[in-house]
Amino acid sequence: MIDTVAKELTGAPGAPAAAGPAVPAAVTSRQAPPRIGDHQLRNRVVLAPMAGITDLPFRSLCWRLGAGMVVAEMVSADPKLRQTRKSRLRRVHARESGPRSVQIAGADPQLMADAARYNRDEGAEIIDINMGCPAKKVCQRAAGSALLRDEELVARILEAVVAAVDVPVTLKIRTGWSPDERNGVAVARIAEASGIAALAVHGRTRADRFNGAAEFATVAAIVATVGIPVLANGDIDSPERAAAVLAETSAAGVMVGRAAQGRPWLCGQIAAWVEHGVRLPDPDPASQLRLLAEHVEALHDFHGVERGLRIARKHVGWYLQASGMAEDQQRRFARDFNRIEAGAAQLASLAELHRIREGLPAELGNSIQRDAAWSRSATQAA
Repeated sequence: MIDTVAKELTGAPGAPAAAGPAVPAAVTSRQAPPRIGDHQLRNRVVLAPMAGITDLPFRSLCWRLGAGMVVAEMVSADPKLRQTRKSRLRRVHARESGPRSVQIAGADPQLMADAARYNRDEGAEIIDINMGCPAKKVCQRAAGSALLRDEELVARILEAVVAAVDVPVTLKIRTGWSPDERNGVAVARIAEASGIAALAVHGRTRADRFNGAAEFATVAAIVATVGIPVLANGDIDSPERAAAVLAETSAAGVMVGRAAQGRPWLCGQIAAWVEHGVRLPDPDPASQLRLLAEHVEALHDFHGVERGLRIARKHVGWYLQASGMAEDQQRRFARDFNRIEAGAAQLASLAELHRIREGLPAELGNSIQRDAAWSRSATQAA
């Protein structure tokens, strides 16, 4: 697995691991990757569901680059929204790699149970329940992390969903509603008693949103309280940070969210480090551009060119932020890229991005484009 991911990141097999600090013994001597129902994960690193981000193209790329499991975007339990284009695209697809996990959100136990059955029938192999989203539009409907204030309702929802389907049900929560109402341990007990197969815990409260630093003392207390696998989530942005969180919490694994934006290789890097003590380097610039072009082309194919163009803009912005390019170069390229209104032109523009990063003359950048260094569509457009 490590050799496969290394080849994806560098274009060459057997890339040497970079030197780094030793992995804590508490991490390397840990248990096997967690099992969720009948599904044995291939490692301890899971890509978090993120609305508007973890669509099928991004999930597939993160899986290919080493994530142990990837979770589809949140879908509403409201049956009136099932046939919207957004909901259809967010549901699990036959092309999905790894265990097919889909996240549902809502506040009505019966509607949540119906949504679980519906998604199971659509091909979901794991149903994940969202009680961790702090977004206002979710919490205003008494869903997401707003549910943490009502433990009785939490129990009713979890029991209804678990009883409704014959596939594992998992739960994502925060440590509580607010720093003064940190009831994550109590909710975790309810989850285990209700038959939840695994739990992901973000180390902030709903009131914190994404402000301040994640705290993992509550996560550690949850791990010590329940017997089901617990994934630690929040601010896990490097292999070293993941190893430290695993050592602090004794969690079964980690869930990586926003830090993977623009770095779809991050989950694989973390897995190689905490599983084997192997440090995989960031992809070199040419490999990053190859992956980026493949990602952009997949977005066009999956969403259609018009919508794919818009979605590609934010992903390219995240790639630029992670690239190490000078900020003025990032701004100039993003400004021009965001004005492009044709799919082939978006792909062709990535040759210019390579030229800027490498300091190559324009003529050479055009030559690289004609030779289709990264994308079949760039070849067609040249």
